[in-house]
Amino acid sequence: MKVNSVLQRFLSLFLMTAMGCAVLAQTQQRGVTPAPDRRADEGEGPFDRLVIRGATIIDGTGAPAQGPVDIVIENNRIREIRSVGYPKVPIREAARPQKGTKEIDASGMYVLPGFVDCHAHIGGVAQGTPAEYVYKLWMGNGVTTIRDPGSGNGVDWTLKERERSAGNKIVAPRIFVYASPGSGWDKGPINSPDSAREYVRWAKQKGVDGFKIIGNAQLFDPAIFAALTDEAKKLSLGTTTHMPQTGVVQTNVIQAARMGLGSMEHWYGLPESLFADRVVQDFPLDYNYNDESHRFGQAGRLWKQAAPPGSKKWNDVMDELIKLGFTIDPTMTIYEASRDLARAMRAEWHDKYTLPSLWKFYQPSREAHGSYWFYWTTQDEIEWKNNYRLWMAFLNEFKNRGGRVTTGSDSGFIYKLYGFDYLREFELLQEAGFHPLEVIRSATFNGAELLSQQQNKPMEFGVLRPGKLADLVIVPENPLANFKVLYGTGAIKLNDQTNQVERVGGIKYTIKDGIIYDAKKLLSDVEKIVETAKKQAQTASK
Repeated sequence: MKVNSVLQRFLSLFLMTAMGCAVLAQTQQRGVTPAPDRRADEGEGPFDRLVIRGATIIDGTGAPAQGPVDIVIENNRIREIRSVGYPKVPIREAARPQKGTKEIDASGMYVLPGFVDCHAHIGGVAQGTPAEYVYKLWMGNGVTTIRDPGSGNGVDWTLKERERSAGNKIVAPRIFVYASPGSGWDKGPINSPDSAREYVRWAKQKGVDGFKIIGNAQLFDPAIFAALTDEAKKLSLGTTTHMPQTGVVQTNVIQAARMGLGSMEHWYGLPESLFADRVVQDFPLDYNYNDESHRFGQAGRLWKQAAPPGSKKWNDVMDELIKLGFTIDPTMTIYEASRDLARAMRAEWHDKYTLPSLWKFYQPSREAHGSYWFYWTTQDEIEWKNNYRLWMAFLNEFKNRGGRVTTGSDSGFIYKLYGFDYLREFELLQEAGFHPLEVIRSATFNGAELLSQQQNKPMEFGVLRPGKLADLVIVPENPLANFKVLYGTGAIKLNDQTNQVERVGGIKYTIKDGIIYDAKKLLSDVEKIVETAKKQAQTASK
C-alpha cells in the first residue's frame, strides 16, 4: 500500500519524536539500496600467505607501539607477529619469516587493529545515503566492524547485509545487528513483560545479535525493561539503550544496569542517575519534546543539574556501574555541532564526500531529526561546552577506575559524516583525558570485547594477536602523535625542506578478513558517487 506524502511526513515526524536521536529517520526505511556485489577489482585476497614487512604495531590492548615487526597472515587469520630488529638500524634479515605469496612493505608505517564503530547506522532513505556510499566511507577510514543499533533499514535487510559482509560478497565492515524492540514484528505492541520476552525469543530465532532499547516510553516501564534485558541475557544477546527524556524518569541508567543492561549510547539517563536534589530535569514550562530546538537546547543544560564530580552520589553511581561490568559508548562526536556549529558545518570533508541529499537533510527543519538550527545561539554553545566538560570528566574517571568505554559515531545526522566523524571521536576522547593508546584501545579492543562478551563468544578481532581475524589498518604516519593523520583527507603539515604545505597520512590500506583494500581508492569511489549525485541534482534543477 502506497502512503501519500502528507501521511508520510506525519509518520516521519511521529517516529522521530518517539524513537529519539539517530534512529528516528532510520525506522521508516524500507528502501535503502543494498551494497552491490564486490567486483573483482575491489580488494585483493585473502592470500595463502600474506606478509606485512617492517611495520610498527599498535596492538589495541593499550600496550606501547613496537617495531619493526613482520606480520604473517594466512587466509583470514593472523598466524604470526615476529620482531625483526630495532628502530633506526638495519632489519635482521635472518630473523624474518619466509616469503609470502603476497607482501606489503610497511617500513616506517603503523599497523593497528581494524576499528570498531559501536554506533553505526547504515544510511537512510531520508538522507539519500545508499549502503555502498556508507560502507566505503567507513572502510576508507579504517572501520572494519560496526554495530547497527536499531537496524532501521529493517531487521531482515540488515541481517542479509550482515551475511553478505561475512562472506565478503560486498565491500563492507562486519556487521552486528541490534534490533529495536518491536521492529519487524507483527504481533502488536510490546506492552507487557510477557510480550517483551516473546519478542526477544522471536528476534533470537531471526538471528539478531542484540537489542537497542529506544522509542516508546512504555518500554522503559521497569517491569517491561527488566523483562527485555533479562530474556536477552538468558539467550546471550547484547543490550544497549538510548534513553529518551520521555522514558528516563521511569528507568534511568543505573536502574537499567541493575536490571542487566549491558551498555548505553550517548549519555541520556546518566546525569539523571546522578540527580541528588531532583527527580525530573528542570524543563522550562513551555518545553515540548517534539520541538527539537527545545529538546537539544535543554539537553545541553542537563549535566550541570547532576551531582558534581567527586561528590558521594557521583562516586556511588560510578562505582556501581563499574562493579556491574557496564559499558559506555558515548558518541561525543554526534553532538559536537551543539557546542560549535560552524566547525561541524564547515568540516573539510563535506565538499568532496557529503552527498547533496545528506547536506539537505542537515538543514534547519521542523521535521528532520537533528536539524534543530532554527536560531542556535552563543549561549546554547556555551551551555553545551560546559556540558561536555562534565561529561568528559565522568568518562575519563570511569575509564581510570576500570570502566569500559567504547567508540561510536552515530553519523548521518547533525553534520556528521560516516567514517570521518568516527575518527573525530578519537580526538574528543583524547580531549577528555584519554592517552592516545587508551583511545585506540577504546576503538578496537574494547568494542570487540563488548560485542563478543555480550554473546558469550570468544573475541575474534579488535587486537593484533596470532589466531585473531586479520582486520588491520595500515597508515604511513604515527597516529598516536596526531590522530588527524587517520582522516581520509590527511593532515596539513609544512615540509621544512621545500617550505611547502603538504597533506600527510590518510589510511593506506584497510584489511578485513585478510582482504586488502586500498583505502584511498575506496574514498575515490565515494567521491565519484557524490560527483554523480551533484550533476543529477543540477540537471533536475534546470
